[in-house]
Amino acid sequence: MVNFHKQLQELQSFRENAEIRIETLGNFCVWRNEHKIDTKEWGRDKTVQLLQYLVSNRQRNALHKEKIMDGLWEDWNDRDFKVALHGINKTLEPERLARTEAIYILKQGVSYQIDLNKVWIDVEALEKYIIIGNETFVIDKSISKQAYKAALKLYKGTYLPNRIYEDWTSEEREKVQLLVLGAYITLAEILIKENPLESIRLAQHALAIDPTWEDAYRIQMQAYIVKGNRPQAIKTYLKCEVILEKEYGISPLPETKKLLKEIEAIS
Repeated sequence: MVNFHKQLQELQSFRENAEIRIETLGNFCVWRNEHKIDTKEWGRDKTVQLLQYLVSNRQRNALHKEKIMDGLWEDWNDRDFKVALHGINKTLEPERLARTEAIYILKQGVSYQIDLNKVWIDVEALEKYIIIGNETFVIDKSISKQAYKAALKLYKGTYLPNRIYEDWTSEEREKVQLLVLGAYITLAEILIKENPLESIRLAQHALAIDPTWEDAYRIQMQAYIVKGNRPQAIKTYLKCEVILEKEYGISPLPETKKLLKEIEAIS
């Protein structure tokens, strides 16, 4: 049987002990042995772009140098890549001996990738926590709650906000958003009877990310009923109705309308 407690402990231990930590949510920041790397240490912006690109594509196989450059820069030459890669390795490993292999950026011929066994990355950890939460949702909700809470604690905002208009960041940004929305709603669902106010708060966080996320409105409606606040539950439905009409010209889903009828039938 899978030991989910051990997995959670290993994830926490990895964060505490990793020599390199990369934060991408709400801001971009890299830590080397508890030292926050200053912007000036990176030198050229292309160095930072290359590292961020490798983070965004971390779960793929090693990427060919030309594929990386095509994805990053319209006008590029081989020197751009070499200088940027050298800048990453020099910044992450300032004491590395000359002509020795880099340990954080793995090289396979002319292909490159981040070593996820040595570099802690917030979005990678967030996804692993959510996977544990999803896998334990039915079998052990106490572990599930712990995992979702750990994931949401890592979420400090949009993925690489300084690259929001770069095409190569959009796929990861959208994936993270969906993962976080799902975690907010599922955790809110777990807590709805024991702590309806917390469920409402979590749903509000989800709506701050996507005001049209209908699951969040239903969670709030249910939580208000648990609290005995029928008028606020109905008001929440009406707000949902207005937002969906304004944004998409559609009405709420049948299950949301059904929930409203159940609420209206409460005497």
